[in-house]
This record gives sequence, structure tokens and C-alpha cells, in this order.
Amino acid sequence: MDGKKILAQLNIFAQCRRYGLPIWQCPQFIFLIMGTVIIATALITYALGTHYVADPDTVSLIVIVLTIILFVITFSVVRSLEGLAEANRLKSEFIGIVSHQLRSPLSNLKWAIELLMSGRLGKVDEKQFEYFKILQENSNRMGELVADLLTVSRIEQGSLPFQKTEFFLEELTKDIIAGFKYLAEASNVEVKLEAANPLPKVLADPARVKLVMENLLDNAIRYIKKSGEVKIKIAPAGKFLLFEIKDTGVGIPKEDQRHLFQKFFRSSNVLKHQTQGSGLGLYIAKSIIERSGGKMGFQSLENKGSTFWFTLPIK
Repeated sequence: MDGKKILAQLNIFAQCRRYGLPIWQCPQFIFLIMGTVIIATALITYALGTHYVADPDTVSLIVIVLTIILFVITFSVVRSLEGLAEANRLKSEFIGIVSHQLRSPLSNLKWAIELLMSGRLGKVDEKQFEYFKILQENSNRMGELVADLLTVSRIEQGSLPFQKTEFFLEELTKDIIAGFKYLAEASNVEVKLEAANPLPKVLADPARVKLVMENLLDNAIRYIKKSGEVKIKIAPAGKFLLFEIKDTGVGIPKEDQRHLFQKFFRSSNVLKHQTQGSGLGLYIAKSIIERSGGKMGFQSLENKGSTFWFTLPIK
């Protein structure tokens, strides 16, 4: 058993999968690279020492001391990184387990509220209906949060399923805009679509891409004060299609922009206008786009608006 454990520890790819990290961020891989650097440093030091120092014992002592110092520093750094990676893995595992366990009671709660609101168990007066409506809205928000947490957990563990297929991004965009018609009208926001013609198909998971686009359009509409406009543009960009969404909303403060794609982050001015939200949407969106072989970014000016964009590979 001990031998198997040692072999498992030496399997760099298995350890990286365990931590859900790319190989260049994996502690074991970093240790391997640093070990190579230490050996190269020792050889170079020995070669230089024999050229400038007459006593070979002194040269050997210098090389040994330098190697020990570098090894101790490397070991300490790698152990610290390993501890952080393990803590991050346990955190993701915990979030995944908790999110999964919360889905069933939340579904039961939602079903019970809908049953009570239907009046099949007795007459519901106007005041009771208002309270049931509040319960329903909050249970829906909790359901969305649990779904986001579960998605984040799967992303970090590398287990988020992708079913890549060819589809027209313009058609998916039109369907999403139609789904947001009533929210846009209620918010006095006009949504415009500009698409080059003809456009090739993209290769990605349409369900995942839809989640990204819904998040971007929902943010664009909700963060516009009073009234405004959202412009969506789809155009070829080399071997990719570029999707761009521009709004006339509150924008993002410059000091907050570098944190925008981090988990649970919400900019300071957004909190003044929109209290709902988990701060996970943009993290999930960027992770999905990158897993799809594209890139995602933005430009924003506070009180002027924001432009978010992403690319997807053409089939």
C-alpha cells in the first residue's frame, strides 16, 4: 500500500487532476521544474568555481551549501502551495456536496409553496398570497445560488460536462433576446442586434453558451438606470466569431475592474443599484468560454456603460 501511495504521489498528472489545476500550476510539477533548476545551478556553480577557485574542496562545499539552501527554499514553497491546493480542493468538494444536498429540500420547498398558492389546500386571501410570493421569490433565488455553486464546483474539479456541437450563434441570440423581452420592456431598455450576413456556425456547447449570454444580457438590462439601450453585435474575427454586448448602464469603477472575473466579487457601485446576485455569473461565464476554446473580456467606464465580449471558434 505504501508503495502505491508513493507511486501515486509521483504521478504528476494524477495529482494535478486531484487538485483540479492545470499542470503548470500543480505543486508537484513546480517541484520538478525547481529540482531541474537546482541541478543546473549546482553544475554551473561548480563549473565557475573550478575556474576561479583553486581549492576543489572549497568549490564542493560552496556547491553543497548552495544546493541545500535552494532545496530547502523550494521544498518550503512547494509544501505551502500544496497546502493551498489541498485546501482549495476540499473547499470545492465541500461546496459541491452542500450544493447537491440542498437541491432536494429546495425543490420540495418550491413544490410546497406552489401547492399552497394554488388554493387546492384551502382558500388563500390576498395578504397570504403576498407572503407566499415572497417565499417563492426567495426560494428561487436560493435555487439559483445553489445551481451557481454547483457549477463552480464542477468547473474547479474539471467535471463540468460539455456537449460540443455546431450551431448558429445568431439564432441562439435571437431566442435569448425574445426570452428577455418582458424584462427589457419593464426596464425601459431597447435591445438591438447587429449581425453580419452570412455567419458561419460555431463549435461549442449551446446550452453552456446560452448560460453565458443570458448572464451578460441580464446584467446589461438590470444595471441600466431608468432607461437605456443594449446593442449586441456578432461578427467574424479570423477563425472565431466575436459576440459583443454594449450597454448604457452604471459601468464599473476602474479600481474594481481587475477583480471582475473573481468568484463572489461585485463592484461597489453595482451593489447600490442591484442587491441581488451571487457574484459568480461572470466567473462561470469566463470559465465556460475558455473551456470552449475562446476568450472573454470587457471595457467599461463608470456612469457611461460597459462592453463585454467573447469569442468562439468557428467549426
